[in-house]
Amino acid sequence: MKIPNTFGLDVEAAVFLEYDSVEKLEELIAAGRITSPYLHIGGGSNLLFTGDYEGVILHSRIGGIEVTTEDKETVRVRVGAGVVWDDFVAYCVEHGWYGTENLSLIPGEVGASAVQNIGAYGVEVKDLISSVETVNIQGVKRVFQVDECGYSYRNSIFKRPEMKQVFVTYVCFRLSKKEHYTLDYGTIRQELEDCPVDLKTLRRVIIRIRESKLPDPKVLGNAGSFFMNPVVPRGVFEALQKQYPQMPFYELDADRIKIPAGWMIDRCGWKGKSLGPAAVHDKQALVLVNRGGATGADIVALSDAVRASVREKFGIDIHPEVNFI
Repeated sequence: MKIPNTFGLDVEAAVFLEYDSVEKLEELIAAGRITSPYLHIGGGSNLLFTGDYEGVILHSRIGGIEVTTEDKETVRVRVGAGVVWDDFVAYCVEHGWYGTENLSLIPGEVGASAVQNIGAYGVEVKDLISSVETVNIQGVKRVFQVDECGYSYRNSIFKRPEMKQVFVTYVCFRLSKKEHYTLDYGTIRQELEDCPVDLKTLRRVIIRIRESKLPDPKVLGNAGSFFMNPVVPRGVFEALQKQYPQMPFYELDADRIKIPAGWMIDRCGWKGKSLGPAAVHDKQALVLVNRGGATGADIVALSDAVRASVREKFGIDIHPEVNFI
């Protein structure tokens, strides 16, 4: 069966299994149907398949958004791993829950959000998660509290090789009912144009910004931001800043500075350029796209060429955010 993926690559799995409840997952495990090699995927939005997968692809269709507890200030919500992430964001905004709105329009599903620690416009999902429910390949259930998840920039304990046998079934979020916005990132304040801010307005602005920069995967295959923004020591940043005074940056703390990878890729002349059917998007250099008929190998070759250019010009190695399979 063809493997769903937002790059639009024509790849197939030897076996494709889906389940819509923890009980169905346990039945698949007990029946021995999840044989090695296997891979659990979400919406295929952060994966680059370099060829057909000669094993079992597993996909959750567990749905549901359930309020577990709430008071005047906070609400705790339990969400099925198979819920589309942006559907969950829309649900939060509709119910007046603050926290997810800056993560509007990020592709993928809720389970994968907790694995990848998705983030955008000054917000990371780790700051909203309270716990992650899982089942492993032996059928053993475990709940990971957020401080056990090993979250860092686009990373978590769930991305470790030994955690491949652990499947996320539900993610529990702690959201605010008190008005609170994150606006000082990118062009958000400019886009708001001094109009009154509310959740629905901010969500519309975030969607408009993303749509102006990021191509629709249904039209042009892509996985969103392909590379992570590198974090460098202050000394490295200051040396680069002398050469490139206009270089944008974000201070993480006294010692670490984040530099936008897209800016460096653009300065290397890659924006809008292609290698065969794979290309760097002409509006956002952080995005690699399938212009039609590209293979995983084509995307890898472009990625390698872009990384080499950035390394040669800036002395910084940028790393893919997308997982190569």
